[in-house]
Amino acid sequence: MAPVLPLVLPLQPRIRLAQGLWLLSWLLALAGGLTLLCSGHLLVQLWHFRTFLAPSCPFSALPQVALAAGAVALGTGLVGAGASRASLDAAQYPPWRRVLGPLLVAGTAGGGGLLVLALALALALPGSLDAGLEEGLGAAMAHYKDTEVPGHCHAKRLMDELQLRHHCCGRHGYKDWFGVQWVSSRYLDPNDQDTVDRIQSNVEGLYLMDGVPFSCCNPHSPRPCLQTRLSDPHAHPLFDPRQPNLNLWARGCHGVLLGHLQGLASTLGSMLAVTFLLQTLVLLGLRYLQTALEGLGGVIDGEGETQGYLFPAGLRDMLKTVWLLGAAAHRPAPEESPPEEAPPKEDLPEA
Repeated sequence: MAPVLPLVLPLQPRIRLAQGLWLLSWLLALAGGLTLLCSGHLLVQLWHFRTFLAPSCPFSALPQVALAAGAVALGTGLVGAGASRASLDAAQYPPWRRVLGPLLVAGTAGGGGLLVLALALALALPGSLDAGLEEGLGAAMAHYKDTEVPGHCHAKRLMDELQLRHHCCGRHGYKDWFGVQWVSSRYLDPNDQDTVDRIQSNVEGLYLMDGVPFSCCNPHSPRPCLQTRLSDPHAHPLFDPRQPNLNLWARGCHGVLLGHLQGLASTLGSMLAVTFLLQTLVLLGLRYLQTALEGLGGVIDGEGETQGYLFPAGLRDMLKTVWLLGAAAHRPAPEESPPEEAPPKEDLPEA
């Protein structure tokens, strides 16, 4: 009964394996630390933009799982570096013999599972970010006027900061502000006929206007900013509404935030892929090194050749037995047929 994926390791390959694992383990620790930084940065950005993201959007699960995966990879790299270095000295290796087994199990089951889950989230969740931003920005613009409503009193300030800092206007463009009431009712004159007409002409009783907040204005423009009556071609004699240059930010905030967060998610996904590859190599190398040293009693420069493997021979037979038993349990039983009746005996003629 041969072990699973055996590999003959003479003295020099054993030493080179331990030295290479020491270097790979430090690279894994570095990749785990960078994964922690990338996921932490994305988590901070999501917290900063939480007002513009729908609460039901699952995108925030990506940095949380990536944080756990990065922490496990960092720990695996540090322990792997210590174990591979100690394996070169017969006096330092015995304490690590009790650590390698749990490390391999935890790194494979826990760290590998978290990395695979984080990679799957990095590939699947950016699609949900689009819908989450669409809903969140729409709600933020609708509450822009609610400066005195508890729970929404900061919506105006946050929306203004977003448009000024990221050079965007509206959800997909400045005309999105035409469909929401962004002026607070406390600043509307109820005795003004134009105000009354605008409110009565809307089925929802909103005060709509073809204007935008001041935060949509580009402060670097040499011309005065045009904020009101943007749909009236006769309101501004020197202004052509058919031209794209309105002294306003041309991009919508949806596209700006989507590109920003997807770029961070893409960087995090690349780091997760590198971390997964390094962790796989480190765990495989540590397993071969562990099984090879067990055959030599923990002495890396022992006499003769030894054999490293992934699984012992008994595990293969056990898995094969379980597989055969499972297949036999799902095999349909043959239908029971009634016993055949014995043919009647013929009476012999009397002599």
